[in-house]
Amino acid sequence: MLEEKERLEIEKIEVKLFVEAAYLRYGYDFRDYSRAHIKRRLSRRVKLMGLPGITRLTELILYDAEVFQQILTDFSINVTEMFRHPLFFRNLRTEIVPVLRTYPSFTIWHAGCSTGEEVLSTAILLEEEGLLNRAMIYATDMNGAVLEVAREGIYSAKDIKKWTKNYQESGGRKSFSDYFVVNYDYAIVSQKLQKRISYMEHNLVTDGRFIGADLILCRNVLIYFNRTLQNRVLDLFNESLRPGGFLGIGSKEEIKFSSVGDAFEKVANCQKIYKKKIEGI
Repeated sequence: MLEEKERLEIEKIEVKLFVEAAYLRYGYDFRDYSRAHIKRRLSRRVKLMGLPGITRLTELILYDAEVFQQILTDFSINVTEMFRHPLFFRNLRTEIVPVLRTYPSFTIWHAGCSTGEEVLSTAILLEEEGLLNRAMIYATDMNGAVLEVAREGIYSAKDIKKWTKNYQESGGRKSFSDYFVVNYDYAIVSQKLQKRISYMEHNLVTDGRFIGADLILCRNVLIYFNRTLQNRVLDLFNESLRPGGFLGIGSKEEIKFSSVGDAFEKVANCQKIYKKKIEGI
């Protein structure tokens, strides 16, 4: 029997070999993801498939692209909900919307959008502020399967009660049910909201500058990356954001000590919303 310390060392090697195999075989780069996150995801997949260990999973992905697609879905961060962390959306409404109101049109990038709930939350907020028709919202994720869910806009009706509470706490001004058609066990989002959203694949790890945005929202994605990758992604956001634009991140994420920390200033009275400084001002 292997001692615990020896077993953990072997698992580290197995995870490293899996990550290298995924990169060499498919071009997906997970080398700077949190090792703890990768290990949890791989261990779950090993258990679901009844495999003896991660090494066997590595062998499978080398020859079976469908197995790798399953794991790609596992790696995608899909923990989301409508108006998640209501105070953030309240801050967005009270502090950022007044600035956006001064623009004839503006662009928003939701990076790592998962199944679309937070993108739609932003669209609802803009609709209530009379600004949705000025907005072009790009919602991206590396996982094509979750993007399909987002495009369809069909969710479980059982979530509506919780989402309604979030919506109300975020400063919502109407009846949350106005934005959905409930059909048996499903809630179908209003197509008026979807018309201003473009969903597309984009990998924060491997892809370059996306668009020139006035607002970038990427919440609770950076926590799954190590410091090196966090800096790389924040550099990407800095390059993609227009001077004076805004960046919203997750409650447990920080840019103060990152590679772009000096390029941003925290927006007063806001929870994790930053403004890109304008040179010379």
